[in-house]
Amino acid sequence: MKLHWQILIALVAAAIVGSVVPESGWWIDAFDLIGSFFLNALKMLIVPLIMSSIIVGVMGLPGGRALGRLGGKTLAYYLATSLIAILIGLFVVNLLSPGTIDGAPAGDRLGLDAGTGQVMERIEGRGAGDVIGIILRLVPPNIVEAAAAGQMLGLIVFSILFGFLATRVPGRPGEVLKDFWDGVYQVMLHMTDLIMRIAPIGVFGLVAEVVAQTGFDAVGPLLVFFVTVLIALAAHLLIVMPLMLVLVARVNPVKHYVAMSPALLTAFSTSSSSATLPVTLDCVESRAGVSNRTSSFVLPLGATVNMDGTALYECVAAMFIAQAYGLDLTLGTQFVIVLTALLTSIGVAGIPSASLVAIGVILTTIGLPLEGVGLILAVDRVLDMCRTAVNVFSDSTGAVVIARSEGEQTLLVDARS
Repeated sequence: MKLHWQILIALVAAAIVGSVVPESGWWIDAFDLIGSFFLNALKMLIVPLIMSSIIVGVMGLPGGRALGRLGGKTLAYYLATSLIAILIGLFVVNLLSPGTIDGAPAGDRLGLDAGTGQVMERIEGRGAGDVIGIILRLVPPNIVEAAAAGQMLGLIVFSILFGFLATRVPGRPGEVLKDFWDGVYQVMLHMTDLIMRIAPIGVFGLVAEVVAQTGFDAVGPLLVFFVTVLIALAAHLLIVMPLMLVLVARVNPVKHYVAMSPALLTAFSTSSSSATLPVTLDCVESRAGVSNRTSSFVLPLGATVNMDGTALYECVAAMFIAQAYGLDLTLGTQFVIVLTALLTSIGVAGIPSASLVAIGVILTTIGLPLEGVGLILAVDRVLDMCRTAVNVFSDSTGAVVIARSEGEQTLLVDARS
């Protein structure tokens, strides 16, 4: 049985088991052990895989101009798709107005989640400085410490510089460097294949724990908001991304969905673009046929800064909270929300509970209390799974689009044939 079917069966089984077992007991510890083991195994691959893939990819480029061209296309794609995602979210949340019930603000009826205090502790002290701090994270004083802390931007910049300058090393030392990093990269791909054999078991543990502890009851009071986010995410995933594949890359989007199914299911289960990166790289290269030269540059950068689903969610959540508090949402206010969501989707991506922190930054910017985050806590975990899958699919679409723009012939059938 193919891997994506195994993972899908595990998801269904986890939903069934999680919905029938009590929310506390030894089984929760067992689910947590299984899920954490799988998640830790994936995270174990991230640093060596990012370093080796980027260095090998950059060393394979013909020259500095090629690196600049590839970087320019990648950043342009990421900014464009994130902005489109935010505008879709803005349109849907204005259309459905989930923060308004019978013409009145819904804040008093919804109440705040019991976990608001914990989120406030994480958000406290955060602000626009975190967005500005992205520049400093590009050049960390200690690359090992930055990698250990999960600050991937510094690691990516270091790896790009290392790979670029390694091509300037003449003779035998340069050849040894290239062979060494290529060998490391091949080992990491084999290790990814090995870990993915336990993916269905790990997915079962992760999802069963979430369903058992969160359940589906929490969705009720926030059903309109929940559906609003899902509609907006679905529009980006099922309309915008396929149009990108057909009109720009000239490939069959259905085949791309099939090729990326293991990565999408893993992203949905883990709620982490970074943890899914090993699977995304494997799917894009072996199943979609994108070269290592392109995927090794586009995907690690995308897992760090390209957060279409997160940016969309931040916009919808901030608008929902503003509606619930009865704030007058002028065009100027909505423009501020769009701009801040675009910046924070990049700037705070490396922070734990990044979306909640980013929403807090947006609320502060438009003059709302941070406690408003408590309105969405009940459904945030489930929506986190959904938006992560959108993030990963956008990364993979970017890899295919950029590969085709560079003249590559992928394994995906041309949309015109």
